[in-house]
Amino acid sequence: MSKGTLKRFCRLACASAIALAATGAQAAETLNIGFTGPLSGGAALYGQNTLEGLQMAAEEINSSGGFQVDGETYEINVVSLDDKYAPSQAAVNGKRLVQQYNAPVIFTPHSGGTFALQAFNERDGFVVMSYTSVPTVTEKGNELTVRIPPTFTGYMKPFTKIAMAQNGKKVAIANATHDYAKYWTKAFVPTWEAMGGTVVADNPMDYNKSADFYTGVSKVLAEKPDVMFIGGASEPTALVAKQARELGFKGGFVIMDQAKMGEMAKIIGGYKMLEGSVGVVPLTLYEEPGAKAFVAKYHQQNDGKDPTTEVAYNYFALYSVVQAMQEAGTVDDATAIRAAMGQALKNLAPENNPYGVTEIDANGGMQADPNIATVKDGKVVLQRISEVLAD
Repeated sequence: MSKGTLKRFCRLACASAIALAATGAQAAETLNIGFTGPLSGGAALYGQNTLEGLQMAAEEINSSGGFQVDGETYEINVVSLDDKYAPSQAAVNGKRLVQQYNAPVIFTPHSGGTFALQAFNERDGFVVMSYTSVPTVTEKGNELTVRIPPTFTGYMKPFTKIAMAQNGKKVAIANATHDYAKYWTKAFVPTWEAMGGTVVADNPMDYNKSADFYTGVSKVLAEKPDVMFIGGASEPTALVAKQARELGFKGGFVIMDQAKMGEMAKIIGGYKMLEGSVGVVPLTLYEEPGAKAFVAKYHQQNDGKDPTTEVAYNYFALYSVVQAMQEAGTVDDATAIRAAMGQALKNLAPENNPYGVTEIDANGGMQADPNIATVKDGKVVLQRISEVLAD
């Protein structure tokens, strides 16, 4: 029996068929899609938002009758496991999702989890859908990895250019201590210095183990920076910004893209505390038709609540996977599914593609020209990255 046939047999054996009305119609088969991410601890909100996007897409697909591949109808079951942001637990979860649930695709919203899954995904035959902007996740040459958002390195020059123009050239590093934050710092500091700035303080903090940042923030503010570089999950990042303002900081923030201004503003009572900041833009302010359609749908389903970037990107990503399966004619062959992703993006319905992503590079990185946000006079101002760099 071939590997693909064996996987299909195992998946069908463990799937619970979803009965249709008593019309003699064939029942839909259940396709398990895996998720490993932080669902508890300091990054729980971040993990829950990414999972919400997957669940939203799955519910839509299932309520519309599922999707067809090679004459079979499938409905999606998102199997979610908590890894507490720990790469070692992500690896354990990945093994379980493959061996127990026969998941052909596993989503993870952090670079550490991605690297852990990449240790065995090609061997075990599943696609890693990575919600991280760390460029090395696709530079390693793993042929079954898709990076969902653009790389964070694209933010370095425009963020630095805006922050220096608005606030000054002295920056204090006060971001989180996890791997993703370290990658950001490693790229950000040389960019800041190459553009004429200086680093006056360097004091990363563990955003996941504390809600009181008085000591760490006080330490960096003692060096009188014009700008603070902060970032981790949105909730603790907002608390760091709030602490800085309460201690008298008048400058701006460069906000690492993991933290979202829209989420931060909800926690600290609006954008006033983020004056002079630069970061990633709330989706609600996008003008593209796909974004407007998604936001309207999300508002209707959630009593007017705004969707986060994590929700929107992962919603889009699951629809991309389903489209790729349809293009490839298989739900089991990870290599074929990954190879079909480029065509899937071209054929994806605009309402399922809020960020208008239409290309994926040879290494598996999805391509976009995102908006970035600056806060001026308490209001968010939008610019494309290409526009900032062209000025």
